[in-house]
Amino acid sequence: MTANTVDVTTVRAIIVDILELEDEELTATSLFIEDHGADSLGAIEILSRIEKELGVVIPQEDLVKLVNLEAVLGVLATAERRRP
Repeated sequence: MTANTVDVTTVRAIIVDILELEDEELTATSLFIEDHGADSLGAIEILSRIEKELGVVIPQEDLVKLVNLEAVLGVLATAERRRP
């Protein structure tokens, strides 16, 4: 997956839904934990939903990188497509 093929709208919608935010509350750099009160379970849920809905595989070690929307998009830019 490349940065050009990442569906930003879908990724935003997933994060907003899981963190129970209003769309305008989520910025590219707002931190999930510090700014939005997320916990580690929220990060795991974000990872799981993104993998399922976008058909990608994100290595577990990248979980710690998922701190804000910008970081999630960066990880997705290098994620591998799930094989059928």
